[in-house]
This record gives sequence, structure tokens and C-alpha cells, in this order.
Amino acid sequence: MIKVVFFAALREQLSCSELTINDDSLISVADLKAHLANKDEKWQQVFANSSLLSAVNHDMVNGEHPIKSGD
Repeated sequence: MIKVVFFAALREQLSCSELTINDDSLISVADLKAHLANKDEKWQQVFANSSLLSAVNHDMVNGEHPIKSGD
């Protein structure tokens, strides 16, 4: 289980503050973003933004950063 928390403008754009993902096939931040972009067109537009920042366990990371259950 991976807990995803959305902050500030992203939270407002998606009308979502957090969600939980149970998908063991997601192995990187980029995989997670692609998974979230598939929810609908609004989510696709948000995650198409190349300047979107990501953090795993409070550390800023790039798309190649690995993710695992508990993050």
C-alpha cells in the first residue's frame, strides 16, 4: 500500500487530498504518475505537467526513484 498525498494547488485541481494505491506493479514514481494519469482527463492533464514535483517519505525525488509498499 502506497499513500499518496496531494498539496496546495494540486489538491484543489484534483479535488483530492490523499489516496491509497494497492498495486505491486508500480515500481517507480514515474509508474505511479502514469497510473494516476489514467484516472480521467483532468488527472491526465495534471500529471502531464513536466514541472510537477514529487517527494517520497519527505525527500524530493525524480521519476526514476523506486517506490514500495509503506511509502
